[in-house]
Amino acid sequence: MARRSSSSSSGAWRYLNPAYYLKRPKRLALLFVVFVAATFAFWDRQSLVSEYESEISRLEDDINRLHDQLRKAGVHLDENPVVSNKNSRKDFLEVDPVNNERREKVKEAMLHAWNSYVKYAWGMDELQPQSKNGINSFGGLGATLVDSLDTLYIMGLKDEFQKARDWVAESLDFDKDYDASVFETTIRVVGGLLSAYDLSGDKVFLDKAKDITDRLLPAWDTTSGIPYNRINLAHGRAHNHGWTNGDSILADSGTEQLEFIALSQRTGDPKYQQKAENVITQLQKIYPSDGLLPIYINPHSGTASYSTITFGAMGDSFYEYLLKVWVQGNKTEHVKHYRQMWETSMEGLLSLTKKTTPSNYYYICEKNGGSLSDKMDELACFAPGMLALGASGYGPEKSEQIMNLAKELARTCYNFYQTTPTKLAGENYFFHIGQDMSVGTSWNILRPETVESLMYLWRLTGNKTYQDWGWDIFQAFEKNSRIESGYVGLRDVNTGEKDNMMQSFFLAETLKYLYLLFSPPSVISFDEWVFNTEAHPLRIVPVNDNKGIGTPVRPFGRKQGKPE
Repeated sequence: MARRSSSSSSGAWRYLNPAYYLKRPKRLALLFVVFVAATFAFWDRQSLVSEYESEISRLEDDINRLHDQLRKAGVHLDENPVVSNKNSRKDFLEVDPVNNERREKVKEAMLHAWNSYVKYAWGMDELQPQSKNGINSFGGLGATLVDSLDTLYIMGLKDEFQKARDWVAESLDFDKDYDASVFETTIRVVGGLLSAYDLSGDKVFLDKAKDITDRLLPAWDTTSGIPYNRINLAHGRAHNHGWTNGDSILADSGTEQLEFIALSQRTGDPKYQQKAENVITQLQKIYPSDGLLPIYINPHSGTASYSTITFGAMGDSFYEYLLKVWVQGNKTEHVKHYRQMWETSMEGLLSLTKKTTPSNYYYICEKNGGSLSDKMDELACFAPGMLALGASGYGPEKSEQIMNLAKELARTCYNFYQTTPTKLAGENYFFHIGQDMSVGTSWNILRPETVESLMYLWRLTGNKTYQDWGWDIFQAFEKNSRIESGYVGLRDVNTGEKDNMMQSFFLAETLKYLYLLFSPPSVISFDEWVFNTEAHPLRIVPVNDNKGIGTPVRPFGRKQGKPE
């Protein structure tokens, strides 16, 4: 056999010997003809591919122009170009069967969550899956339904989206004698409606967004312009929580800018933008050199009260929106001060950063007076994504430093999940010399912040490790939180004891970010969309530099929530 193999091999090699063809001119001529024909065929193919791509680009431009014209005319479209033109063909040609399978699993999870809500809690704010009933934790604004609109649309669940759309048009009523959280209502309801409008072009969503925002506006009628954080939707009476001693909360007061600017852009009415941006103007007056503001602000004087500094609950999204308004404003001179404030705050964040032993987990401390507390909320796990998104605005050396910190913090947040028996993260963690970390408050309420950051880091680095980490987290949710009638949180991530609440942000954020983690980056492209803090994508409106940017009760809060 060895000899037969060798003979066969030598026979094949003779065709690569030029002398073979010199002795056989007819075969040489035939080889030349074949070579020329293959060359012409190759260049013809390249030419056809080029012509094909050129024609596709032209048609895409025509479709987008037509889409914009129809949107301006108020025509509802069944399809929307949620996929960016940039690199879209490349993304879809490079099919990844693993990501496709994972994405479909997440989509099926969304359908399970949605169908459970439809069956047991339709039109109510949130589903209690174990008792199979709904609860109006936000005054009866259909929070889960409105929060889910854009997720349904992005996942291509047309029938479900249309059913939800019809409920919004026919049944969503804001004239309620209810003291609503300005913050929660803005990020969930206003943000959800505006995103649904941007995606679908259906004006019913814009009209509803304007209605609810008009009811929120009296909250800004304070001496300083810093808003009260609660308002009666029917009567317009605004006030603050009793437990803040009359102060406004930093995150609650500084996390309306994206939504209000977007509403002014889409309605042509500047009042929303003016109210929201005036808050930043007032905060600039008291902005400290390290960019770190306490979580309580006096709405009368506009000054900060002595309180905790944190990138977790009640502080977090204020810093997030400084960066994202800069992105929303096309990074122009008009919004440069947002970027400057954010960069100052990131220097402050660096001053709060420590790392553990022996595993070198980086974490962000909280600050009380002059002392640092070795505690970090899972809520602060939005920070790696924020840092990654903002890194490109620096010079090369600083950009690398910020991106490296984002990666290290993401590793810590992933291990918040991996270090518990259920592989689900607790609400917060404490850090100890020589012992790395331990769970503090041990519930898990289906929060999205870690998978949010994994989505950003995967898109901005291309490192598929972040997709694998996200898949681990998704599988832990499937194993521990999925029941026959929806998804529930855990009262204790150590024992796996379940609670009785499917938070609306699980559908709005957690599942959406997981879906996008396994989708091509052109789906809701960072070039064309910016996410509010409830993961509602808002379209970035192109503008010229010289024009600027365009013409609940505490326990259930998005940022302070706890299980039932």
